[in-house]
Amino acid sequence: MCSRRIQAASAAIALLAAASNPAPAQEALAPSPKAVIYPGDVIREDMLTDLPQGGVHDAGGAFVEDRAMIVGKVARLTLLPGHAIPYAGVSNRKLVANGAEVKLVYAEGGLLIVTTGAALQDGSIGDVVRVRNSDSGVTVSGAVQPDGSVKVGGG
Repeated sequence: MCSRRIQAASAAIALLAAASNPAPAQEALAPSPKAVIYPGDVIREDMLTDLPQGGVHDAGGAFVEDRAMIVGKVARLTLLPGHAIPYAGVSNRKLVANGAEVKLVYAEGGLLIVTTGAALQDGSIGDVVRVRNSDSGVTVSGAVQPDGSVKVGGG
């Protein structure tokens, strides 16, 4: 009977100790480059490591908190190991380059017209860019599509 009381008392002491010393909260992680990433480099998963946000050398500001937000994007600034990655330091890849030949697509109802044009500015997915139609010389505007074509007018 005495050993049961000792066991119960020991269990109660262990519970009180656990309640008074809660486990430390898991610190949030932030992506940081493993090595220097230069402007124009496409950011890949294997180029990043996760560091505790408190261990990243940059305090304050708008910094990327999740690597999924930047993988596949392009570095706009030099990104250094051990430092947080600012949102302004990355951008979407340019699918349309100034001066490049692009496919112009007009689709409405059952009508589909496809021609080519010369891009007059760079653009990423969803950007509205100006393009000079190669056949007519007319400048049109359209949205850059995921395949690099430019959709003009229509629905």
